[in-house]
Amino acid sequence: MKHQPPRRWGVVAAVVALVLLACLQIQYHHLKVDLGKAGFASATQENNAIRSRNRIRWGPDRNGAHSLPRGIVHRHSDMSLRPLWEDDTASTHKNKNSDYSALLAMAVGISQIKNIDTMARKFLKENYAVMLFHYDGNVDGWRHLEWSDKAIHILAHNQTKWWFAKRFLHPDVMAIYDFIFLWDEDLGVENFNPRRYLDIMVSEGLEITQPALDPDLSTDIHHRITIRNKMAKVHRRIYDNRPSMNCSDESKGPPCTGWVEGMAPVFSRTAWKCVWHLIQNDLIHGWGLDMKLGYCAQVLNIC
Repeated sequence: MKHQPPRRWGVVAAVVALVLLACLQIQYHHLKVDLGKAGFASATQENNAIRSRNRIRWGPDRNGAHSLPRGIVHRHSDMSLRPLWEDDTASTHKNKNSDYSALLAMAVGISQIKNIDTMARKFLKENYAVMLFHYDGNVDGWRHLEWSDKAIHILAHNQTKWWFAKRFLHPDVMAIYDFIFLWDEDLGVENFNPRRYLDIMVSEGLEITQPALDPDLSTDIHHRITIRNKMAKVHRRIYDNRPSMNCSDESKGPPCTGWVEGMAPVFSRTAWKCVWHLIQNDLIHGWGLDMKLGYCAQVLNIC
């Protein structure tokens, strides 16, 4: 007589078969999803590659204007005020007798308003731009000056001119100007003529300069190279036999030769492109920067 397995073994086998079938179905579903994702990714990459090959590049390949239509790209800006409620032709008009476009930028406080008034008038008379960096927060105190609305006013509490210059005098914006005067607020300019100064700067082929100080009127002279030489229009070196200085014909570096102080530097447009990058983001007083400014002029002369 043939032995028959117990009925319960058949039930167990059926359950195991169902579990295996369910596992196979789950694995098949996951595999199908993964293949679908891979296919989608491949298709997306292929489409992107096709679009990249077919893309028409209208603008220049740099400065972030890759896909702007030709004719719409404008590389430079300026500081001309363009009010909505007036005809702005007057604000953009350039003096036909002006050979140079220049900007005077200063960090100012209300305590120096009288001195700054004198400086601003001289520069605005030549149709040069004036930008005031207000470190004391007082902008309204300048409103009564007749030229105040012609100047650019920027406010940031307790910051120096180098902080302002790094953030608001980017070379692309300054490219409209031939020269940039980055001056301190306490300079006396009674005998200073901006136009004549720039004439000398251009005729001598100078990229970074500083107006000389009058030894009879200046009370705070730190280096003899900054004193006016009455026998020449410009001078590039100083002779000093003091042991602490010892400036002679053999001197090749600042402050004996090729050096300007940080209180009243004047930069050409090309030099400013170099100097702006030289200014560190956390620069405060500018101490030591004056020793490095000559590097930008040297690079230009080499080029």
